[in-house]
Amino acid sequence: MYLSRRERPGQDDLRYLKVLDDVSFSVGAGEVFGVVGPSGSGKTSLLRVLSSLEASDEGDVLLEGVSIGDVEPEEWRRRVSMVFQTPVMFPGSVHDNIEYPLELDGLSPVARDRRVADCLALVGLSASFSGREARELSQGERQRVAIARAIARAPDVLLMDEPTSALDPTSSRRILELVRTLHGEMEIAIVFVTHVLEQARELCGRVLVLADGRAVEVGAVEQVLEAPSSEIARMFVEGRLEPGSVGDAEANVDGGAR
Repeated sequence: MYLSRRERPGQDDLRYLKVLDDVSFSVGAGEVFGVVGPSGSGKTSLLRVLSSLEASDEGDVLLEGVSIGDVEPEEWRRRVSMVFQTPVMFPGSVHDNIEYPLELDGLSPVARDRRVADCLALVGLSASFSGREARELSQGERQRVAIARAIARAPDVLLMDEPTSALDPTSSRRILELVRTLHGEMEIAIVFVTHVLEQARELCGRVLVLADGRAVEVGAVEQVLEAPSSEIARMFVEGRLEPGSVGDAEANVDGGAR
């Protein structure tokens, strides 16, 4: 995947930055799959491609064997839903926010009300939250509402982009507990991006280490985070991998092998 950018303000020529390079992995039905890596490694860009918010220049994304290119974007986003790092609330009440995607599906008002109530219960919010002004909620409450909105259409896959990074420790703990609840209640596949390795250990069965837009290692979370087989993954786990330094690290490894 490439993104274009101007080299310097005012110049007309465009340069292209490869943000994802030969990233290949699979996620099983009902699996919690982790994606970890240093800042700037392409984690959010990866989720945006998986959710059809960005298009890749090469390769393909498959859902149950069907290519992303063969599905209308709106239908894809119904089946592959995303929770962003910073929760964005639409104007109106909590009920309005959760109901919005259900209106797109043409559900009756009664069916929408029932589904909103179910989603509030799933994310651990009482029915009294339904009428509250969404933009007046705390950050943790907003994230729960954002998750309720994301699961309202019962997607097959839920993409979560560091959903606890803007939260205090107590709210973070509640979101992690919520992820476990959703996984157990809905049997939904979850791709969970985090920079906190302990979260990956706690939630995920398998994990991908992404660095400089490349998949450097993927496997069982215990293996990858406790005894990584690649030097790049080992450097990341040990906190020695700086953003943009994969090429230098590989050169050092190659040089030491000769």
